[in-house]
Amino acid sequence: MRKGGKAAVVGGVFALMVGGAAYGVHDFVSAMSGDGGGGTGASVPKSGPPDRDEVAETTGKFFAAWEKGQATRAASYTDNAQDAGALLAAYGDEARIGDVRITPGTATGTTVPFTVKATVTHAGKSAPLTYRSELTVVRGRTTGRALVDWEPSVVHPELRDGDTLVTGESAQPPVEAVGREGTVLTKEEYPSLGPILDTLREKYGEKAGGTPGVELVVRHADETAADTPLLTLAKGRPGKLRTTLSAGVQAAAEKAVKRFAESSVVAVKPSTGEVLAVANHRRDGFNAAFQGRVAPGSTMKIITAAMLIDNGVTTMNGPAPCPPTATWQSQTFKNLTGLRPNEGATLAHSFLHSCNTAFVKLVDEEPLTDASLTREAQERFGIGRDDWKTGIVSFDGSVPASGGPDRAANALGQGQVQMNPLNMASVTATVVTGAFRQPYLVSPELDGRRLARAEGLSASTAAQVKQMMRLTATQGTAAEAMAGLGGDIGAKTGSAEVDGNDTADSWFTGFRNDVAAAAMAQQGGRGGDAAGPIVAAVLRADS
Repeated sequence: MRKGGKAAVVGGVFALMVGGAAYGVHDFVSAMSGDGGGGTGASVPKSGPPDRDEVAETTGKFFAAWEKGQATRAASYTDNAQDAGALLAAYGDEARIGDVRITPGTATGTTVPFTVKATVTHAGKSAPLTYRSELTVVRGRTTGRALVDWEPSVVHPELRDGDTLVTGESAQPPVEAVGREGTVLTKEEYPSLGPILDTLREKYGEKAGGTPGVELVVRHADETAADTPLLTLAKGRPGKLRTTLSAGVQAAAEKAVKRFAESSVVAVKPSTGEVLAVANHRRDGFNAAFQGRVAPGSTMKIITAAMLIDNGVTTMNGPAPCPPTATWQSQTFKNLTGLRPNEGATLAHSFLHSCNTAFVKLVDEEPLTDASLTREAQERFGIGRDDWKTGIVSFDGSVPASGGPDRAANALGQGQVQMNPLNMASVTATVVTGAFRQPYLVSPELDGRRLARAEGLSASTAAQVKQMMRLTATQGTAAEAMAGLGGDIGAKTGSAEVDGNDTADSWFTGFRNDVAAAAMAQQGGRGGDAAGPIVAAVLRADS
């Protein structure tokens, strides 16, 4: 900094002090400090939580500066003046929000809820904006001042780190997404679809034939994420985007996942590959149904059983002994508590009772290799080739060739195998028809994308695995969850152990006639405990 500039700053501070404007000096120094504020006097900084008067004073000054559009001044009352200042400046400049009025609610300790009423104005268009948020007042680490604990959500509850608010012509025209029956699908009616509908608009807005409007949006730090609309100043003309979703099945899926925390479900139509429903009930809002990457537990035995049959190791009615334990390259595998050993078991018996040890012993048979399960997943089920094009971002599973203990663990849906409900619903759909049809949410005819292909199953293998799933749904581990369902039904349960979790992830996949579905509930317990009821509820819905 030039000497003259430095002198001017010092002189300015001195002038303020001489003028007796201690409040102004305090604010100036606040903006310079690491805590977003703080004096440099010799007094010992306060400690402990801010008291009621300090909370009231800090929030009062913060709100007053915010209302006046004084971004730097408002930021000086936070513990992160740099980030707060940038976002508060964008609030008025890029977001074009003015006439701000903030009404604080009753504080709970150091947390203060508040309501913001403002006006958003752009290109001659205006609209009122109202929302609620909250802040917490903390003690500055170095200054002892009472400061607003800075989080982007203070400015708006939809904001996260790196996000900002922007008002202008929408990046994409609005889209009216409709289901296969012509029903309009909205995030209000189907909350799980909110992020998915935003993504569909981002990707297909122009192709759907609409015209953009003017709106206030959250622009996310993640450039791959679609903007989140908050307020429309001028409506664009929506284009109509036809999806494969079924309003009835989607409604059932939405209701089903609400019963269990951290749960997701997908339903597909085996005869076509069309996705009938996708729903998530998660605190993080992540589309784990399409993008999750977790171990699927014993639902993986569908692919493993097909591998054993295709490679001539055994058949549905062939031997698959179920001892109490099985050791593979120094790692000992056990069965679920309560499962009786059966040295004379067939593959069907071990499948419907989900006997781990039977599958561990069989993966050691010739001609199987470390890559056999990978080939079966990729070539027969279309899993793990990274080439699915569903219409939105999705993960198409991973079954890597693994040696050592992971070769056996992979066969049980543990080890290095990663799946999501979309993948397992597709696996079940492939068993139902014998053909792999890549799942999709939007017709490839809209944008000319090429769907993934795979060989599918032989008629014999498909028939055997399908029959084993039927037995599991009527006599095995899935019978309780599938009870009362009519038609041609089949299922497979799974529970996946995750390091650090006391409770296993619950998995379940099943079919009824021409609908296949799969669900997971993280830390939901056994497959029939949480994921099972979700799948059964979806399969009951009219399709």
